[in-house]
Amino acid sequence: MGRKHRAWAVAGSIVLAILPVSTAACDPGDDAANPPQLRVQVVATRPHDRAAFTEGLEIDGSLLYESTGLEGRSSLRVDDATTGAQLGRVELPPEFFGEGVTRVGDTVWQITWKNQVAFARDPLTLAERGRARYEGEGWGLCTRGDRVVMSNGSDTLTFRDPATFAETGSVRLTGHPTVRLNSLNCAADGTVYANAWPTDHILHIDPDSGRVLGDIDASGLLAPKDKPGTDVLNGIAQIPGTDRFLLAGKNWPLTFEVRFVPA
Repeated sequence: MGRKHRAWAVAGSIVLAILPVSTAACDPGDDAANPPQLRVQVVATRPHDRAAFTEGLEIDGSLLYESTGLEGRSSLRVDDATTGAQLGRVELPPEFFGEGVTRVGDTVWQITWKNQVAFARDPLTLAERGRARYEGEGWGLCTRGDRVVMSNGSDTLTFRDPATFAETGSVRLTGHPTVRLNSLNCAADGTVYANAWPTDHILHIDPDSGRVLGDIDASGLLAPKDKPGTDVLNGIAQIPGTDRFLLAGKNWPLTFEVRFVPA
């Protein structure tokens, strides 16, 4: 089943056995598999384009970048981060499925899902300056210092050169072998936040070691009346100079300004 489709179901059965069970993998003392639990505290809400299938979100100074997906409907938008006024927008060629976005210096990188193409764009006009190729799928993107960080729908973060987009290294998460990392945010403190597809959870990650520092439950943001026609939580961006984050979702009517607090 394609990851972008709304239908998502798990079928299973319960099997009883009289065999010894090892608890090593779920030892409550194992910090890697059992990180601190947090939740979201909503500070404010903002209107959001319900037609936007959000795949990437990033705030750079006064600018809010949003990349959207689906073949024939993918785009990149740049808005005023305070007023929400749209300052620019470009559509991707119809064969491309837009994914994560990040700004590094005077370049905005936008990746694609299965096309294996990254677009280098002007940060203000969004005009295409060039393209780079990469192997595998593209999901999330953010910038940490002098490296771009990318996810591919697995438990691995890949590091890339900000000028050439060439791979320079990678790290796997510890204790979370089945997680599928999606949209990324590189926080001001050097850590990374990642949506865990297709759940309502966000993982707080040390990208140097792969250690998960926290598991944030972001469920319950949308009111029941707002849920029809929406897809999963996706898109996270720290609001510069604050402890708050902007959270989005695919085809959501609102974005949420939140803090992460102990559960």
